[in-house]
Amino acid sequence: MEATQEQTAPQAHEDPAAEPETPVTLTAKAVDMVRITQKQEGIDDSYGLRIAVRGGGCSGFEYALDFENEARSNDHCYEQNGLKVYVDAVSARYLQGTSIDYVLGQTGAGFKFHNPNASGTCGCGSSFAV
Repeated sequence: MEATQEQTAPQAHEDPAAEPETPVTLTAKAVDMVRITQKQEGIDDSYGLRIAVRGGGCSGFEYALDFENEARSNDHCYEQNGLKVYVDAVSARYLQGTSIDYVLGQTGAGFKFHNPNASGTCGCGSSFAV
């Protein structure tokens, strides 16, 4: 799944105990597109969406979206519009307050991350810095 980043003002969240259980929200359009992708790829409805941050990309970190069938021990697990969402504790610190939308534009279509913790992003929009 393609992901892009919209830069917003940086905001620090350093106390993991203060993080709510839903570090990332998805718009209804994003959930619909995840469901469409899931169906097109033949993935069972019991699978949820794993949202993660991993090292890499031009700016140091990149977003990762994948399908997963069960939670891990350190995951934030919740549902959005009937879609199971999994975010590991480390990624949650970088993603706290992030919303994901699905957008259509002149450069194509894809998932757009609105991350208040990102201090910068690369030109392609799929990686960010904190």
